[in-house]
Amino acid sequence: MFRLVALLFVLLATPALAEKADEMGTPEQRAACSPDVSKFCKSVKSEEGPFAFLACLQKNREKLRPVCLRVIEGGEPLK
Repeated sequence: MFRLVALLFVLLATPALAEKADEMGTPEQRAACSPDVSKFCKSVKSEEGPFAFLACLQKNREKLRPVCLRVIEGGEPLK
């Protein structure tokens, strides 16, 4: 359950929400998925909530970088 909550915070780590970055996942998780969120989820608005980002990443899972896919699947990014 903790990993799911952490993942949801990671998905919100977009440039528009940089001021809240300290509250969203670990730095490693943010680094793992932020590029993919920026690339594939530009149309998702922060007001839509974390599940919108998760849905977007799931929709694009075949295009995700392996490091973000690992986070999405509940693992920690490799260092």
